[in-house]
Amino acid sequence: MARRGSYAKGIAKREEILTIALDLVAVNGFRRTSIKDIADAVGLTQAGLLHYFDSKDELWVEVLRRRDAIDNAHDWHATNPAELLAAVVRHNAEVPGLVQMFVNLSAAAATDPEHAAHEYFRERYATTRAEMTRQFREMQEDGRLREDLDVERLTSVLLAASDGMQIQWLYDPSRDMAEHVEFVAQLAIAQASTTSAATGSRGAVAGAD
Repeated sequence: MARRGSYAKGIAKREEILTIALDLVAVNGFRRTSIKDIADAVGLTQAGLLHYFDSKDELWVEVLRRRDAIDNAHDWHATNPAELLAAVVRHNAEVPGLVQMFVNLSAAAATDPEHAAHEYFRERYATTRAEMTRQFREMQEDGRLREDLDVERLTSVLLAASDGMQIQWLYDPSRDMAEHVEFVAQLAIAQASTTSAATGSRGAVAGAD
């Protein structure tokens, strides 16, 4: 019984650490949030805090996972995956510290398979691509997107636009990254929709007359 109680307390403390870390990054920014800041906030030494995680980078990865879980539980009121992506980016713009953390860790992990965040980002991109592609295929099946559209390529382009605008935004916050991603998303959907294709065909026929 005591062992189970100790385990439960450990899980609860770990959850508290992640919650506090997420809040501190959101308020202070990624670069201005240290392990000491988090440890002080939860009443632990730095060594005591890292007892719950294999490394500092693993802590940051778990903070990102926590943020993902919160985002996944949110009702974004989006009618297609492109709208959803734009809505998430707009939401992220309200929390610059999390964008900083995402960009910093993804850049560090991209070329280092041993980095604590490498597998997280690899899985995250794979899962996101698969889910967006699935939803685009559903749009093809119900007639909202052209059947000849390569939806996997569309998904990759939209994700690239999202990631690229986040980087530009960190250099120049005056650029509305959500607005730019929304523009690309709307343009892509408009060009790929069956309505647009049908209108274009009618216009071509009319022009031929």
